[in-house]
Amino acid sequence: MEELFSAGFPSILMRFVICLLVNWFIVQFLYFRKSQRRDFYFTFVIISVAIFFLVYLMMGMDRGKATMGVGLGLFGIFSIMRYRTDTMPVREMTYLFVVVCLSVVHAMADMVGVDAKGKIIGTPVCELIVIDIIVVAAIILFERVLKVENTKLIQYDRIELVKPDKRQELIADLDQRLGIKVTDVKVGAIDFLRDMAMLRVTYEGDNAGAIENMIKIKNSEYANV
Repeated sequence: MEELFSAGFPSILMRFVICLLVNWFIVQFLYFRKSQRRDFYFTFVIISVAIFFLVYLMMGMDRGKATMGVGLGLFGIFSIMRYRTDTMPVREMTYLFVVVCLSVVHAMADMVGVDAKGKIIGTPVCELIVIDIIVVAAIILFERVLKVENTKLIQYDRIELVKPDKRQELIADLDQRLGIKVTDVKVGAIDFLRDMAMLRVTYEGDNAGAIENMIKIKNSEYANV
């Protein structure tokens, strides 16, 4: 077994399990419960696993080269995500950043040991747990204190209500048809040929997944919303 695994592999697995559990808790109970976005749920968890082992393998190199390698690697990953995917909402990007940071912290934490002088070196598991608790507590606190507004893009068929003088009728119609409390509406592109308008609806409540777009549309159609 010593030839198959390194001496610190059990410690690495322990850190990985802790990291995965913490990130899963954040995604499941703090993010997904409010947003109901299964696509981002999958993204956050898988990226957490991938980043952990990527950083861990890079840390197997020389310390100076490893630091540069990790930095360049993460820069490349975020560059791909930035230029090869659709724009991610601010809340989702924040949670993604938290998940990546915790994965990097757990992966780069050195295994606890004793040097030649008898001094304890490395990062104890308790310190990682304290860091995780602080991060989770901060998310819970600000999720409750700061009321994050939910927004959705919808295709609206009654374009006669998008006039400024009929704003209250528009909000009342959206309240009734969507079953939510609409707080703000911004009108984007208007298509008179199809009697359709693009609206960015801001609403109250934690049911961010209650409204789903019925038709997938191109970004250019709502770029001005």
